[in-house]
Amino acid sequence: MIKLNQLKIGDYLLVAYNSKVWEGVVVDLNGDEQQVCVATEVQEFWYEPTDLFPIPINDLELLKLNFSKQRLTDGLVKYSKGAFRIVVTGEDFSKLDMWYREDKRHHPDVHFIHQLQNHYLAMTKVQLTYDLA
Repeated sequence: MIKLNQLKIGDYLLVAYNSKVWEGVVVDLNGDEQQVCVATEVQEFWYEPTDLFPIPINDLELLKLNFSKQRLTDGLVKYSKGAFRIVVTGEDFSKLDMWYREDKRHHPDVHFIHQLQNHYLAMTKVQLTYDLA
C-alpha cells in the first residue's frame, strides 16, 4: 500500500484489481475521496490506496527510466541521466546516494520508483519518465 500523500501525478506504481497486477501511472489524485486515478495498459480507473503498490528500485527499472549504467572500480555502480547521478554499492539499492549539480543527498529514504521520481522532480524540476526525452 502507498499513502496518498506520497504520490504525485506522473508517478509509476503497481495496481492490483481482481487478483491481477498492472503497472500504471498516476493521472489524477482525489484527496477528498482518498482515491488515485491510474492509467494502465487496460484503462484509466480510480483506485483506493490499499490497491496501490510501489515498484522497487533496481537495475532493470533504472534502465527502463533511461539511466546509463557504469561499473566503477571500487565495487560501486553509477547510474546517470544527464547531470543527475545515483550511486549504489553493487546491486544493493537499499542505500544510495544521489546528486544533481550541487544538491547532494546521502542515503535518502528512497526505495521505490515513485520516491525516486519525486526526488528527481524536486532536484531537477523535470518529471522522470520512461520517455527518451
